[in-house]
Amino acid sequence: MEIHKKLVSASLALCFSVLPLVAAPKTNIILIMADDIGYECFGFAGSNQYKTPRLDQLVAEGMSFTHCYSQPLCTPSRVKLMTGLSNVRNYAAFSVLRQDQKTLGQYFQENGYRTCIAGKWQLYGAEHYAERFRGKGTMPEDAGFDSMCLWQVDKLGGRFWNPLLYVDGENKQFGATEYGPDIATKHITDFIEDNRNKPFFVYYPMILTHNPFVPTPASENRMSQDKQKNFEDMTTYMDTLVGRIVDKTREVGIAENTLILFVGDNGTNVAIRSRLNGVAIRGGKGKMTDAGTRVPFVAYQPGSVDAGQINSNLIDFSDFLPTTLEAVGVVPPQNIDGQSFLWQLRGKTGEPRKWIHIFYHPRPEKGMALAFVRTQRYKLYRDGRFYDVLNDVKEESSLGTSGLSRQAIDAKTLLGEALKTMPAYGQMLLKYGKRKSLVNQDRLPK
Repeated sequence: MEIHKKLVSASLALCFSVLPLVAAPKTNIILIMADDIGYECFGFAGSNQYKTPRLDQLVAEGMSFTHCYSQPLCTPSRVKLMTGLSNVRNYAAFSVLRQDQKTLGQYFQENGYRTCIAGKWQLYGAEHYAERFRGKGTMPEDAGFDSMCLWQVDKLGGRFWNPLLYVDGENKQFGATEYGPDIATKHITDFIEDNRNKPFFVYYPMILTHNPFVPTPASENRMSQDKQKNFEDMTTYMDTLVGRIVDKTREVGIAENTLILFVGDNGTNVAIRSRLNGVAIRGGKGKMTDAGTRVPFVAYQPGSVDAGQINSNLIDFSDFLPTTLEAVGVVPPQNIDGQSFLWQLRGKTGEPRKWIHIFYHPRPEKGMALAFVRTQRYKLYRDGRFYDVLNDVKEESSLGTSGLSRQAIDAKTLLGEALKTMPAYGQMLLKYGKRKSLVNQDRLPK
């Protein structure tokens, strides 16, 4: 009997030793970026004007960031987010992503992830742009995406009702009763359904809430021409679409291993008026103030991101690339401006940013570039203007050199040293003359 027990034990041990180990599922990433909507337009930020229940719930179950900063305009923000680089190093022209740039999609694709993009592209130089920019950018297939459903790749067309969308390599004209944001969202939820058992990366640069301000499928008055009311409806419908994606991850059982990040791409359109905590705010899209650059940011992953956390550390748009790569176990590249904030999502100890840098020259063929570095409170422009943004959010009165508090002096010193680490001049697609501000690129790091 004793010998029999030993034989059974040995057999069981042998069986268990040869059973394959089941690896933990890899983390999926869903990065959602709403179009033209600032921090002031969300219930979780304190707004009673806008209804965003799904995102409010994500904040309650995840983490919200109060100091996330984008570029002031759409294409510059997209280029920065997708490459992890400051615009001063690689932004060449409006609607153009340089063909030599390595993107988030390519990093994920190289590491065995299925990749999907839907929404708004505007990085190739579509047919309606000047000939010198047309086709000078990057197609989504060449940016590392396996599946796509995009507005404004090589052609313009409509984006909301009766949209023209680029679907998996072909332009497709949809009908008058079909709504572009719905189509793009369904493309993503179908992709999630099809890839539920594979690691995936989804990038959703949303079509909403950019103008034209038209009624949504949920608007009470489908004939409304009230831009303000339509924008408010568009904001709520954008929130609804985010909810559809969250619901899909729960439905297919992958919510716990899917990190969802939601952010805005720049400030709200200047035609829109909002109120936040009793303060009237005019949309600041295109401006370097907080109204143009301070955007909402929410992170959600049940079981991995602690619920109900409010984070006041600085987040820069270049930080999304290294953070998402680190979240899936890929070592981020060293030669970028972004730094990972994953440790903050995971409740670990780390070193937050001391400052962020924004270089803004949306049309390098004309005009002058603007640049600043900032902390949460203070902002120093390259031309010497210095603001206490906490007490002067509209930047109406630059601080002088005398009478500064010790805190302001220390901040100005820190920011002055930070400016010295960044190039003074930007890139450009074509050379237009001999003006130093446009063609002097020899000061850029190689």
